[in-house]
Amino acid sequence: MSAFRTVTDAAPLRLVQVGAGGMGRQWIDAIAANPDVELVGLVDLKAEAAHAALAQSGLEGVAVGTSVSEIATQTGAHAVVNVTVPIAHHPVSVEALFSGLPVLCEKPAAPTVAQALSLAAAASLSGELLMISQSRRYYPELSELRGITRRLGEIGMVTTEFFKAPHFGGFREEMEHVLLVDMAIHAFDAARYVLDADPVSVYCEEWNPRYSWYDGAANATAVFEFEGGTRYVYTGSWCADGEETSWNGSWRINGAGGTATWDGERMPQVQRVGDAEAAVPDAAAPAIPREIAGSLAEFVSVLRSGKTPSGEIHSNVYSLAMVEAAVRSAETGARVRIADVIEGAQRDAIAAEARDDVRAELDANAMGARR
Repeated sequence: MSAFRTVTDAAPLRLVQVGAGGMGRQWIDAIAANPDVELVGLVDLKAEAAHAALAQSGLEGVAVGTSVSEIATQTGAHAVVNVTVPIAHHPVSVEALFSGLPVLCEKPAAPTVAQALSLAAAASLSGELLMISQSRRYYPELSELRGITRRLGEIGMVTTEFFKAPHFGGFREEMEHVLLVDMAIHAFDAARYVLDADPVSVYCEEWNPRYSWYDGAANATAVFEFEGGTRYVYTGSWCADGEETSWNGSWRINGAGGTATWDGERMPQVQRVGDAEAAVPDAAAPAIPREIAGSLAEFVSVLRSGKTPSGEIHSNVYSLAMVEAAVRSAETGARVRIADVIEGAQRDAIAAEARDDVRAELDANAMGARR
């Protein structure tokens, strides 16, 4: 039996989107391009922004408002897509879940692990699906890398090198822990996906070169221990002009049966023990939609089938915990256990929870490791 309510209506899913900013407009286009869904409502605190986004996409007949529950009721929506700023993810998702609506939410699930745990409890209590869109999982090349990794036997080490030099301006250049908090979750979550395992601990150092244009640390190296003893080493910089990597970074996976590499864009290569040289596997890459289109496609599929999606909130908590643990390690200079981060966040979530029923759910059900 599914852990969440499925949708049995065979017609295209009627979606209400919350958020009409830059990322919101990308989601509007992704929804418009998917024949299995229909955008019936758009919610934003600024009605003019919503109308402008719809006009840019050439859409008409979409209800606009400022209340998720009101627009959902008005339109007979099946589900909500939450594309608000991270600080609004928790209140918007909670309102939708307790209005009887499953939610597909942009990453991160929430700004903190404590709020993500509150969302996991709310999803369990409401019986509705909350899926987090970790869009980097939806690359056929990454899916192929995961398959290769499973055939390499025991994995000793996985490394990701990420070197980019974006001049964003605005809030990112003023953030603390900018690389870890704003970008590294993509690689951390991809490592969990590739290894099909969860992290145990991390030691992390971060620093900011004198030539950096960021206020916070733009460079970091983190060494994670995963279940079974595998080490995952992430090294990244956001002020690395010249010879930049792809946005997915450059990957190397070494196991008992050989080594696989991925440049973050093309198909991965593998050199197995006994092979003379590395080669691209003969099998064709899986035909899956990319990035947010892939998130949306999986959301629709699991709402029909009841299968657990890769971005289900209880699992996604561990990707967010990797970030929080890395930041704590960088601040303290100590190795940090992921379980300690989650246990502390559980206490914080219970203390801060405004809903009695969610607090009781948090108190009764501690997190277990899920992927």
